[in-house]
Amino acid sequence: MINKEAKSDLEKELFKNVFDKTPDYIKNMNLMDFNNKGEFTFTLKKEHLYPHSSENPEGLNLLDWFANYSKEAKVSTAGIRGPQNILYPQDTRFPINLVGIVLATLAKALVAREKYEGKEIIKLVGSEVRYNSDLYLEAIARIQAAQGIKTLTPKERKTIPIWLASFLAFKLDLLGGEYITSSHGISVKTATKDLNSQGSQYLPEESLEFVNKIQEIFDITEKEGKYEIKIASSDDKLIDEEIMSKLNDGVDLYVEYLKSGVAQNLDSVKKMKSKLFIESVGGCAYRTLSRVLEKLGIQDKFVWNNTEEDPFFHGIGKYDTDPKGNKVFYDYSVDATVLAKKPNGERFFPVIESLHYEKVLADYPIGTVVLITDPDHDRLTVCQIEASGNVSNLDEYGISYIQLDEDRILTVYSANQAFLMLMNYRVKQLKASGKFKNHPRFMIKTTASALSWDEWAKAHGIKVVNVPVGFKEIANIMKKVELQLKNNPQSEVVVDDVFGNSINLGVQPRLIFGGEESGGMIMGSEDLIESLAGRKAIAMREKSATEAIIVASALAAKLEEDNKTLSEYLIEIFEENNIIAKFDVREDISYYNESEPDIEKLKLAKVEGEKLRTKNDMFYLSLAIAIREGIADVEAVKKVLNNAFAELNFDNLVSVKFVGDGTYLQFKDKYVEIRPSGTDAKTKAYSGGENLEMIEKFSRVLGNYSGERTELHRELISEEFYQNSKEKALDYYLKFVEKDANNEQFVIPEYKF
Repeated sequence: MINKEAKSDLEKELFKNVFDKTPDYIKNMNLMDFNNKGEFTFTLKKEHLYPHSSENPEGLNLLDWFANYSKEAKVSTAGIRGPQNILYPQDTRFPINLVGIVLATLAKALVAREKYEGKEIIKLVGSEVRYNSDLYLEAIARIQAAQGIKTLTPKERKTIPIWLASFLAFKLDLLGGEYITSSHGISVKTATKDLNSQGSQYLPEESLEFVNKIQEIFDITEKEGKYEIKIASSDDKLIDEEIMSKLNDGVDLYVEYLKSGVAQNLDSVKKMKSKLFIESVGGCAYRTLSRVLEKLGIQDKFVWNNTEEDPFFHGIGKYDTDPKGNKVFYDYSVDATVLAKKPNGERFFPVIESLHYEKVLADYPIGTVVLITDPDHDRLTVCQIEASGNVSNLDEYGISYIQLDEDRILTVYSANQAFLMLMNYRVKQLKASGKFKNHPRFMIKTTASALSWDEWAKAHGIKVVNVPVGFKEIANIMKKVELQLKNNPQSEVVVDDVFGNSINLGVQPRLIFGGEESGGMIMGSEDLIESLAGRKAIAMREKSATEAIIVASALAAKLEEDNKTLSEYLIEIFEENNIIAKFDVREDISYYNESEPDIEKLKLAKVEGEKLRTKNDMFYLSLAIAIREGIADVEAVKKVLNNAFAELNFDNLVSVKFVGDGTYLQFKDKYVEIRPSGTDAKTKAYSGGENLEMIEKFSRVLGNYSGERTELHRELISEEFYQNSKEKALDYYLKFVEKDANNEQFVIPEYKF
């Protein structure tokens, strides 16, 4: 058992649940002891591949674990995620476990050695604050060292944000890296995010290489009866803390990057009278961001909350009742924008409510901007204390808020709203400096993000490239653009979006913004970013809350100067740019309780939930694929939908398209996207348009639909076509990813740092 001391009654309840639901054979298991700082060998046995039983007491059921792990690797949008046994991390009943991480790390190391035989391979490993992150980091570093791979880690193996790991993988020309996180997911979840040499998350084909290698290991184990895995000593010379220490964990290089882009002029921030409030959920942001702000000379303009690193995230998002009012430990995650319903039907922000801002912000004045960042510090939620008298205006424009006291409210901006303000401010900065006209500008956004972004971009002559959900999809377009810039620097750059449009970005275009509605964004720089070995990029590959905070701080300073609130600024943007689709919503449908402590119940509930998720998805997806293949037209699909949903009207439906990971319904006055989670029993229904009540209804009804095929649906689409729709969709997605792809082989340089 990992020795953990609960810091609250809720955390104590979580630990008790896990302890009570863990069988004795797992509690008594001692497969690998990483407290042993010397070299040792873990012997994977044939018995480990099969289920535990009285006849097979050493059974770990690794074949079953691997079946699920490999399935997720093919579709994952943000690392291979899942719950873990936070007290007994060797528990292979859970998707993420020590044995699995050891096998995956070894497989990736073997693939790297085969590809770069005889070369010096350097990777980086980092983590945030989740349970067992230090153990997993130790295991990854020591296994890579045993395979001859040099591994950079922060001094004393402390935390760093995901964007810094990504930045360094590119900037230092590393073969890539491993990062332990599950973003803003619930406390018991974790993942290893695999970063490639670009600093981007692995694409499916990259994941499949190491998944196939795990299969080879299992085949040898089956045949030979065992497979020996070497673990290097904790102080092996190939585990290097000195380079990161010398580089100040990369903070100095990152500040240099910021100064070439969004942090060129921070005089207005330095002159601010009010303080900016940073909520460091989980505490990971503080260690790095505080150093960045100090290097930029603006650290005195910020106050902090929750700077202590805590895997329970200070209890944020955690409750002792579920949404139905049942007395049970329940985790809403730490996504500050999540909306939920109380048993009485009242909608609320469970994460923000658990921050107790009515007390924490009691002494802060009206106008204070609150910046909430997540445990791996890549996402940002923007809020502001405003006067209660503004409520009617906020309601009119769909701006959410919570009551702090009689006189004050806290406005809570969706990423769609917040990022619209940030990109608008950035463009105004560039125009004021005369730089905007130096390059044609473009944006990369996910289809699930706001329609208002497309409208705003059109008003400013900015091209928009829409992609499926996931920052690796945004990075994939960046790399396609960079290949054309490299090969034909004086030619127009043309790329396809996921809707099937070819978009001419012009000669030497620059990225103004890349982002998604879930709170992640990046901005490009004026000059191409260059790695130490001379590789060039238009922007970094991972979303960064630090970059977002710098822009948000500059905007806050400008608004303080102009005596304006964020809500006034957002409304101004809507009016100046004639934006029609002012509203956006997201309906999150989870088909099971992720906080269930009994893993067997959890797995069964997830499997049943996945069936419901898939059924919902297939209803819409098969219609989109039918249109694409000429089996049906939009008029026929309208009839199916009007028949299935009597309470909705589809008469002004324009198109139904598969967009890489979901089905996008475009109307004359709105859009709705139904997107199944690729890795969980969840459905997300996104919508944007000019009528808030209408888009809320469409998202709720379509997102929660059972997926039951109606008579008209069956008449239009045969059973065979319906069953094959998912496979056809995957083929279309891969064609989109691979068209004009930048598949340049990474060349390991001569390292000089």
